[in-house]
Amino acid sequence: MKKIILLLFSGFAVTASFAQTTSKADVAKKADAIEQKIIGWRRDFHEHPELGNHEVRTAAIITKHLQSLGIEVKTGVATTGVVGVLKGGKPGPVVALRADMDALPVTERVNLPFASKVTTTYNGEQVGVMHACGHDSHMAILMGVAEVLSSMKNDLHGTVKFIFQPAEEGLPAGEKGGAEEMVKEGVLENPKVDVVFGLHIQSYQPAGTITYRPGGDMAAVNPMKIIVHGKSAHGAYPWSSVDPIVVSAQIINSLQTIVSRNLHITQNGAVVTIGAINGGNRSNIIPETVTMIGTIRTLNNDDEKMVIERVKQIATKTAEASGATAEVIIPFEHHYPITYNDPALVAQMLPTLQATAGAANVSLRQAETGAEDFSFYEQKVPGIFIHLGGMPKGGDPITAPAHHTPDFFIDESGFTLGVKALCNLTLDYMGSKGK
Repeated sequence: MKKIILLLFSGFAVTASFAQTTSKADVAKKADAIEQKIIGWRRDFHEHPELGNHEVRTAAIITKHLQSLGIEVKTGVATTGVVGVLKGGKPGPVVALRADMDALPVTERVNLPFASKVTTTYNGEQVGVMHACGHDSHMAILMGVAEVLSSMKNDLHGTVKFIFQPAEEGLPAGEKGGAEEMVKEGVLENPKVDVVFGLHIQSYQPAGTITYRPGGDMAAVNPMKIIVHGKSAHGAYPWSSVDPIVVSAQIINSLQTIVSRNLHITQNGAVVTIGAINGGNRSNIIPETVTMIGTIRTLNNDDEKMVIERVKQIATKTAEASGATAEVIIPFEHHYPITYNDPALVAQMLPTLQATAGAANVSLRQAETGAEDFSFYEQKVPGIFIHLGGMPKGGDPITAPAHHTPDFFIDESGFTLGVKALCNLTLDYMGSKGK
């Protein structure tokens, strides 16, 4: 009896494996067939970038494409966001796929025929505008995914929700937007999303590769403001003052002990950075106040709570010891949660990534202290955020142009792998829920 059961199970495994291989071959064929369209979309977006909450032209192109595929479309989500809903021919789970739309206030320096020459006003300054983080690639890839999956509509066991999100890079003061606003406006409801997948192209990772990380992948962000209140005096008579500049210097130095002395560095990393300090306006006047702003980056919730508490404690107690006071505001401006990839979901879907890219081209990556507002979706539903190679093969990761810089460059040869990965994650997840 046991042999019969094993044979039946073995036969089922072979059948399932064959079915998945056939599906992946179909996806690969369809993705390869539209590679030039994907590259064309990307180049168009790259040449005509738009900043967060201003992606009007971008959204119109995406909307037109989704509608041409027969996908139900909602526009104006969180200002300029576009959400498409593709209902499969058979019942099943709802899978959300996300791409970000916005560019950055960066003047492009790359010599490309489709380089951006766009300029605009940002925070009161005239700036260049550039897709210096790869969002043009993300949109083009997801448009390709929509085309492939819509061609399989009748065989889809579930629903796909395509989320084209504005303002991932943040916003000018006083504006709302990004993933947090999309979630508030119900992007994960009606129909209710079961799982979310996303990707980010990387200029320092070879094209044709995928990297992943279960658990904390990208850091939580807590901008901070520390205002030190002292007592002003003539610079020639410092004994008459409570000098907030000296107190601030002591606070800055002491903050660095959080990572070196309070953090379990063999488990997770963290960053405590002061990015600006402002106080006083003359060489011979000790000011009354000093204001510092900075950022806290952490990779798990316990560390986030601990670091915030220590920043507050160090700032207030150091000031108190000198006769000053310190006001600590965390978060200041905005907050991004940890980009946390559900470990069980990663384990479940890792074979899909390996089958798609080849096991040798899929690897575990180190956590990083950069941040992603994809984290807001993952707070609500299980998710996976993967990283797609965009560096020309043979390139040096150390010297590859960094994201958010004028020289940022992406090799387009890896785009179809992104399409295949998101399609196969969707199909295999739906398949795992039964047919």
